[in-house]
Amino acid sequence: MARGCLCCLKYMMFVFNLIFWLCGCGLLGVGIWLSVSQGSFATFSPSFPSLSAANMVIAIGAIVMVTGFLGCLGAIKENKCLLLSVILVVWLKLWYSQRLFVSENAKQDLKDGLALYNTDNNIGLRNAWNIIQAEWKCCGVTGYTDWHEALKEKVVPDRCCQEHYQECGRNSTNMFWTRGCYEKVEEWLDDNKHLLGTIGMCILVVQLLGMAFSMTLFHQIHRSGKKYDA
Repeated sequence: MARGCLCCLKYMMFVFNLIFWLCGCGLLGVGIWLSVSQGSFATFSPSFPSLSAANMVIAIGAIVMVTGFLGCLGAIKENKCLLLSVILVVWLKLWYSQRLFVSENAKQDLKDGLALYNTDNNIGLRNAWNIIQAEWKCCGVTGYTDWHEALKEKVVPDRCCQEHYQECGRNSTNMFWTRGCYEKVEEWLDDNKHLLGTIGMCILVVQLLGMAFSMTLFHQIHRSGKKYDA
C-alpha cells in the first residue's frame, strides 16, 4: 500500500515538474526572442544596466527549467538529494520574491539615468525612454523639468512633445507632456492590481505545490528507507 502511494506520488510529481519545465522552456524562448528582436531596448536604470525585460524573462525561464528538471529527475530516480535541491530552489525563489519591491531610491536612480540619454554607448536607454514617453504620453520621471536638470539645458527629447516633429524638444514654446512616467507606471500598476495579484497568487500556489510534492515524496522515500545515489 505504501509502495503504491509512493509510486503514485512519484509520477504525479514527475508530470507536475514536466509541465513546470515546459513552461520554463517557453519563457526562455520568449526571452531569447525579445533579446534578438528588441536588442536595442535595454533598461532605464544606470545602476542595473543588465536589468532589461528580455534578460529578466531569460533568467526566470532558466530558473524554472532547472527547477522542473531537478524535480523530474528527483521523482523518477527517487533521489532525496535532488528533491532537497528542488525544495531549496523553490524556497529561495519565494524568499527573493518577498524582497522585490520598488526602492525608495528608484526615482533618483531613474533621474540619474536621464543624464546618459545622449551618450553614444547608451542607445538602449535612449530607445527605452523614447518608447515609454511616446506610448504613455509622459515626460521624464516626475515631469519634463527632469530633463532640464539632467541635460543641463532647457531641452527635452522630441518624444515629450504633444505635437511631435524633429527638434521639437528644443522649442520651449511647445506643449510637452506634463505628467511624469513614474506616476504613469504607478497608475498602471494600480489599475491592474487585481490581475497582477491573481497572476502572483497562481505562481505562488504552483511553487507551493511543487515544494509540497517534493517534501512529501522526500518524506515517503525516507520512511521507506530507500537510499539515494551519491
